[in-house]
Amino acid sequence: MTATLAARARIVAEPDGRGATALPVLSGTGPLTPRRTRDTDGAAHVVLIGSMAAPLGGDRLALSAELADGAALTVTSAAATISLPGPGPAHYDVELTVGAGARLDWRPEPVVAASGSHLVLHTRITLAAGARLRYREEQVLGRHHDWTRGAAPGRLTSRLTVRRAGRVLLDQQTDLGPGAPGWDGPAVLGGHRTTGQLLTVGHPPPPAPTTGDAALLTLPDPDATLLTAAAPDALTLRRLLDPPRVARSAP
Repeated sequence: MTATLAARARIVAEPDGRGATALPVLSGTGPLTPRRTRDTDGAAHVVLIGSMAAPLGGDRLALSAELADGAALTVTSAAATISLPGPGPAHYDVELTVGAGARLDWRPEPVVAASGSHLVLHTRITLAAGARLRYREEQVLGRHHDWTRGAAPGRLTSRLTVRRAGRVLLDQQTDLGPGAPGWDGPAVLGGHRTTGQLLTVGHPPPPAPTTGDAALLTLPDPDATLLTAAAPDALTLRRLLDPPRVARSAP
């Protein structure tokens, strides 16, 4: 019987009193190892490093980031998160809390569902009034060699819940891959194998897409937008979600 894994990582960011951001808590082991690197755009920069294969089916991973009022944090990852098959679905819970006047830029590498895997991902984001957020997520169904050998991709069940100043701003769920009804039909992926979104709150909206299967949506708050896209591959998806003028925009 395959052993399963439970792992947790935690990041706490707060102003250091000198115009920068301190990280009094930066903990995690195994597949969730956060490391501080050079600050970017005036924000503390944390890279998530996976030192082992995970999540495998049956694993339970949890990651939290808490930003005190006025803190600024960027989170990236060193590589994609690859969901692998195992005994039952793997679960990955992400909890992000952003205080008043704080700024979070969340842009890890894609989540990849390898053939035979099933990952259940739930991200909960809590924003105080005046918090700013740029949140990018990318999902890839199947590794390259899965598709080249004609294997079915894995399954990704993902939910994103965002609350701002105590009320729901966004609550959506997607279910993609074998076993999910209609996932590859024209109303969902339409033959593509990657999908993603860029959520911005308190920032100027990204430019409206002019090419590709992408749409820019305005959320209930006037300074909140959601850019969604589907694409045939991860590189095309990244270009749709993160065009150069978005990457160069002021924080």
